[in-house]
Amino acid sequence: MPPTEAAAIAAELRTAMGKLTRRVKHEDRVPLGQTAVLGALDRNGAMTTSDLAADQRVRPQSMARVVGLLMEQGLITRRPHPTDGRKSLVEISPEGRDTLEAERGRRAGWLARAIEAELTEEERELLAHSAALLDRLATR
Repeated sequence: MPPTEAAAIAAELRTAMGKLTRRVKHEDRVPLGQTAVLGALDRNGAMTTSDLAADQRVRPQSMARVVGLLMEQGLITRRPHPTDGRKSLVEISPEGRDTLEAERGRRAGWLARAIEAELTEEERELLAHSAALLDRLATR
């Protein structure tokens, strides 16, 4: 494939993904940054605030604010670090897991309904294959 063709595909894909991401965000009830932290804790288990900041590529001060908000809402809990008394670990609470699952359900529910309403069976199969390709690109 010529480089210009790849660049054109990349530009169209970036635009389409941006539109889709913005549309899916309309289903959110929890701010995206908070949902991302809950998701990281759900996937990775307990983490320090600085590890969360590195994982989310934000400054530690910004992550401390998000952690504080999530704690106020009862969506995460804090416990002492097992080997370093100066640190603490935050982990998702049962309420946080329920909130995260509800957010995921709203997003996936809207998208599933849109796929069902807008795409033919052939297009759905193509989209399923495309999802695997997008995942491969994302992990590159």
